[in-house]
Amino acid sequence: MQNQASDNKQRQIEVTADDLPLHCPMPSMLLWNSHPRVFLPIENTGEALCPYCGTRYTLKGGAVAGHH
Repeated sequence: MQNQASDNKQRQIEVTADDLPLHCPMPSMLLWNSHPRVFLPIENTGEALCPYCGTRYTLKGGAVAGHH
């Protein structure tokens, strides 16, 4: 995850297990152009797509086994 605030127009973000549970918008995204927070299931497949803004999230290292 990027540490600086980024424009929500960014369409692909790599996240780590430390970012779970995953939600969009991420804390690093600008709030003025955000949508309602939605939690995204990424643990099983290693990828998730936000239904609001279309941002594609990829889990670094792939799917997480046994994460709760």
